Amino acid sequence: MIFKVLYQELASEVPVRERTDSMYVEAETERQVREKLKNEGFNIEYIQVLDEDHLEYEKQSEDFKVENF
Repeated sequence: MIFKVLYQELASEVPVRERTDSMYVEAETERQVREKLKNEGFNIEYIQVLDEDHLEYEKQSEDFKVENF
């Protein structure tokens, strides 16, 4: 499955919508996504599993790239 992760670059920052970034991570569960990202220092705001339709929509973006950790 592909998950969309909304996060802040620094874990010490207060979440502010204007500074929220997103990335796409392949994993079986949300827990695996969190395990993969725990040493990256991100402040994870939200993790969303993408269904087929949503994934196809996201793939149309030029910024779509599945990250490998």
